[in-house]
Amino acid sequence: MGVDLADIVAEQPVTLDDLSNRVLAVDAYNALYQFLAIIRQPDGTPLKDRSGRITSHLSGLLYRAANLVEKGIRLIFVFDGKPPEMKIIEIHRRRRIKEEATVRYEQALKEGRLQEARTYAQATSQLKDMMVADAKTLLDALGISWTQAPSEGEAQAAFMAARGDVWAAASQDHDSLLFGAPRMIKNLAITGRRKLPRRNAYVEIEPRLIELAKTLQDLSISREQLVDVGVLIGTDFNPDGVRGIGPKTAVKLIREHGNLENLMRSKPEISVSLDINSIRKIFLEPNVTSDYSLKWSKPDEEKVVAFLCQERDFSEERVRKAIAKMMGSTLRASKTTLESYFS
Repeated sequence: MGVDLADIVAEQPVTLDDLSNRVLAVDAYNALYQFLAIIRQPDGTPLKDRSGRITSHLSGLLYRAANLVEKGIRLIFVFDGKPPEMKIIEIHRRRRIKEEATVRYEQALKEGRLQEARTYAQATSQLKDMMVADAKTLLDALGISWTQAPSEGEAQAAFMAARGDVWAAASQDHDSLLFGAPRMIKNLAITGRRKLPRRNAYVEIEPRLIELAKTLQDLSISREQLVDVGVLIGTDFNPDGVRGIGPKTAVKLIREHGNLENLMRSKPEISVSLDINSIRKIFLEPNVTSDYSLKWSKPDEEKVVAFLCQERDFSEERVRKAIAKMMGSTLRASKTTLESYFS
């Protein structure tokens, strides 16, 4: 879920060409869940190989990576480690939602309501350990960098961006800002048209840049206060937040009172039952590591083909075309070939 700051952050549209020659730290779990939800058959069934293993995430990873590398964008995927203990409530909540969606999906499918079934199916996605291992195997074969975070992947990506090792963190969740990413890119893995849930309508989706410094300046608050805003409206570590308080109201209250403690003393009807300082510490002093490397290499075409085509039943023609796109592209911004990209 993540914290919902959409109503209070300024988003600047950017193109993939604008991101050429940039290094982006991608929240891997966030991206893989998107692929698992979106890449499905008309009845909601995910893509599978002949053994019944789900391959939607691998399909999304291959073709999205090919498109981004073709634009000269360098990627490092950051995988989640052990979640903070305070996230257990949110994890259980998500599990219940998936279980309920599975029941509704099966019922809709049984009754022939395919469009509705597909909508429910998107909410049933589960990222298994084997899927994560397969994603890392594919990234290695593609020559794309990845790293393992000790805890939250978004926190690690934000840390790398704050150090200047990557230009921005790429995620759909605004948690990246609370974790201190100076820049974040939304919609990197979603371009083109997206169908609105339960409506026969589409919206255009394009990459968006959000800058932490500009956001704080526009709101006239500090990053510490932004974290308090997040706690008021609800984060993964206190999902319920405070009932009836949205982002704009939360900003107004924190700006007026300075912090949550002052706010709760002034307005006893507003309270956060969980340990506020523990939530703050997750965002302001996250569990991250400096033990990572940024290395890219040319795709090992035969290794990719062996894994995806021979083991996972992908179309060899399509896979080789994707690899050719990565290998044969030219970096538009610098007019240099991928020889220098992979150096």
